[in-house]
Amino acid sequence: MSQDKLFTVAGTATNADGTVKARFANDLVARIKILNKAGCTNINLMELPQAMTKLQALQYLTEQGVAGDAGYAVANKLAEKTRVAKKGEVKVKATGAKASAKAEKVTA
Repeated sequence: MSQDKLFTVAGTATNADGTVKARFANDLVARIKILNKAGCTNINLMELPQAMTKLQALQYLTEQGVAGDAGYAVANKLAEKTRVAKKGEVKVKATGAKASAKAEKVTA
């Protein structure tokens, strides 16, 4: 049910090892403090217009024009979340089955 969890803050940050990751939170200041303590740099978090799922937040970040390594990280995470969302969908295929019924002869 983690797909139902909502976030009010989203963005990117560069880890101490140089990798850029998409980040999600509900408290902007607390999240920045945690990332700083972990040695992250280039922290770019923003308040979302409303609470969103990770998929919606990633789509919003893409619309905002996140560029460079951060844009690449957001695009990769968006592709991953889209695959997961599609995996959970149920596809129903309707077939044109013919219905045939035979009338029985009733004798009284």
